[in-house]
Formats: sequence, C-alpha cells, structure tokens
Amino acid sequence: MRLHLQTGCAINTPLSAPALVSAAVVLCSGFLILLIYDLGHLSTHMMLHIATMNVVAPSVAVLIAAFYPLARHFKTTASGLWAASLIQIVAFWAWHAPAVHDVVTHSFPLTCLTQGTLFIAALTFWLALLTTSANVRWQTIPALLLTGKLACLLAALLIFAPRTLYASTGHTGHVAALPAAASLDDQHLAGLLMITACPLSYLVAAVIITVQLITPRPSPASAAHQNAPVG
Repeated sequence: MRLHLQTGCAINTPLSAPALVSAAVVLCSGFLILLIYDLGHLSTHMMLHIATMNVVAPSVAVLIAAFYPLARHFKTTASGLWAASLIQIVAFWAWHAPAVHDVVTHSFPLTCLTQGTLFIAALTFWLALLTTSANVRWQTIPALLLTGKLACLLAALLIFAPRTLYASTGHTGHVAALPAAASLDDQHLAGLLMITACPLSYLVAAVIITVQLITPRPSPASAAHQNAPVG
C-alpha cells in the first residue's frame, strides 16, 4: 500500500511505518515527561539527543525516501545496513564518554557539532533501514535490537551508578551550587529518559518489521483478480 501525496510522490507505508510510528511514540512520551518532570542539565541534554536521533532523524529519513528519486530506487545491502548501525553506535558512545561530554558542555560549537554528528549518524541508520533490500530486510531486526540494547546499556549505567559520571550534571546555570544528591538525581533522570526512549524507538520499529515479515502477502495474480472489475 502506498500513501499518495498531493505533490505526486508516494510514501511506501510498510517501509515507512517502523520509522514513523516509533518517532510518534517517542514524541508523545516526551511531551508527557516534560509536563511531569523538571529537567536538569544532563537530562535536558539527553532529551535533545533523543529528539534528534529518535524523532527528527527517522522523520526526515521517511521524507527523503519519499521525495528524493535516488533514495526511492536505492537498495541498501546487508553490509551497508550494518555499517550504518556501527556508525550510529560509535558516534553515540563516543560523544557520551564522560571526558568528551564534559568538554562538549563547555563549548557551544562542540555542542552543535555533537548534535549534528548524532543527527547524521541516526539519519544514515534510518535511511539504511528504510531502503534495505527485501531479501535481507530481516537483518534490520537484529540491527535495531543491537542498537537499542547498547543505548540501554548506557542508560543503565546512568541509572544505577552510585556517583555522578559527568561533571556537568544538575540544573543549567546552577551546576556548581547543587549538592551531589541533586546532580545524581539529574543523572538518574537522564538514564530513565534514555531507557524509556530506546524500547519505544528501536524495539517498536523491530516489532513492526517482524509483523510485516511474518504477515502473508497476497500474490500479484490474486491482487489483480481482486482489483478486476465485476461484470
């Protein structure tokens, strides 16, 4: 099934559904969290990363796959899919290393570079996911699960760490004045945000793709017979 737009382009809904549904779920959950919690410096930082990688990137990937002719006809191989997965994982962990993160938070250009790098890495991953060849599309499932598990691993470290892992935790502008307990609470909230967003993004997308792969599709002959005029 295809969703036809007024511009004459069409979005292949089975392929775009994993990205669009996961982005929508993460976005709605983010709004609810913002209504309930008062975010600190690290949790705000993490919320921006989640919005960039799990909402904006998959949405832009769907638009590119729909409107850019080359993307609509390009097919990603299994090696291309895993390369894109590796790029996103390495970029995510590299920018979240404590030593790197503490430097980035004190430099606006580096903060912009971080967001841009994570966006490009996530966009590459979601584009690879949407354009993977049909014969290897099953490999998108382990790619999503591996990416989600490694992101959740960092989230678990933030949640269960007995001390702050980053020097710049707490509320923005009041980091130095905050007690250690408040900084640790901010770190725990950042981890909770991440460990919530990961299943809502990567796991939801993997479940949708799994359902699509195991759902029997009508053959072209039967589809033509069903669409044939009666009488």
